[in-house]
Parts: sequence; C-alpha cells; structure tokens
Amino acid sequence: MGISGIAFSPQPFAASGIRTAINRQGAGAGATDGAVADPTGAAEPNPPAKAQQAGKPELSQEAAADVRKLKARDTQVRAHEAAHLGAAGGLAVSGASFSFQRGPDGVNYAIGGEVSIDVSPGRTPSETIGRARTIQAAALAPADPSGQDLAVAAQAQQMAQEARAELTRQQMEERSAERSPSGGARLANAYGQSGSRPGPSLSVYA
Repeated sequence: MGISGIAFSPQPFAASGIRTAINRQGAGAGATDGAVADPTGAAEPNPPAKAQQAGKPELSQEAAADVRKLKARDTQVRAHEAAHLGAAGGLAVSGASFSFQRGPDGVNYAIGGEVSIDVSPGRTPSETIGRARTIQAAALAPADPSGQDLAVAAQAQQMAQEARAELTRQQMEERSAERSPSGGARLANAYGQSGSRPGPSLSVYA
C-alpha cells in the first residue's frame, strides 16, 4: 500500500524491503568515536570487574561525568527500544540490537539501537489497516519518540488511509454490481428463480 519498509531513527525516512529498523537512535550525550554496531541484539560483554579495577587509576571528574552520561544514555536507549519492541507485537522480526561505546571506565554502553519489523501490506485492505495501526503504535510507543518515530507514524497513517480508500472502492463496486441487471440476475439464479416461475423470496431489514 505504498510502503514496504520503515526506519525509526533521527536519520531521513527509509523505505525498502519487507523489514526495517525501528528507531535507529543516533549517538546521544557522551557519545563519541568508537561506537560499534551489534546486529545480534546481545549486550556487548564488559571486562571483568576485577580486571577493570586492578591497577587502574581513579577517574577524573571529567571522565566520571562522561560515564554518568553514558549510563543515562544506555538506560534511555534500552527503554526506548523495549517500548518499540513491545508495541510491535507479531510484526517484530527480531529483538532489539544496539551499538555500543566504551566509556572511560572500560565498560561498553549502548548509545543507539533498533528493532526490525515487517511492514509489508496485508492480503486485504482490512488487514493492511490493522498492520498500519500496529506500526503506528510501535512508532509512538516510547515516552520520548524521536523525529523519525513521528515520521514513521505519519507514514503508517498514510498507509492506513490508502487501504481505507481501497476498501471503500471495493465496497462501492460490490454495491454497484448488486444493483445492476446482471447482478440482479445472478442474485435471482442464486435463489433458484427462472423466468416467471415464482421462487423463494429474500427479506431484508434495515
């Protein structure tokens, strides 16, 4: 129904394939070079606590501030993606995947993430409308939807509008066929009427 892929992210809207990334969050506070993507969705393993502490000097105030920012970003990203994933329901193709950055303390923090979902249209306009509603709900699920999330929600709304228009067109064609002479003949034949011979009647109540 006009779109086959959606990307939830601060980057420009992307539409390709039958699956897409929900909310590919960009690097936020404290994010610098060194972020790496993890397509599996598994958390990047952190060095053992003992290894981090052994012979390691205490962090400077600036480094400690960076760690606090990275921790806050990690929490925000994981909550954001969990909201998308929870609302995507059966359209989710995979779990959330994250990109990480190693902080001054040697720990890897999530600074971006995505959830892939199937955004192909349904087999019927009615099914497409239902899928579009789910996509829109998934886009707006986080408490802090990004600009790209809002763009995806608008795309899903357009998808639903197109499906509703198609559904209306089909219903009008069906009504027109029923009212036409040929449609009446088919209806008469369906009830066993032939020529002037009386046949079973059909009462319709509104």
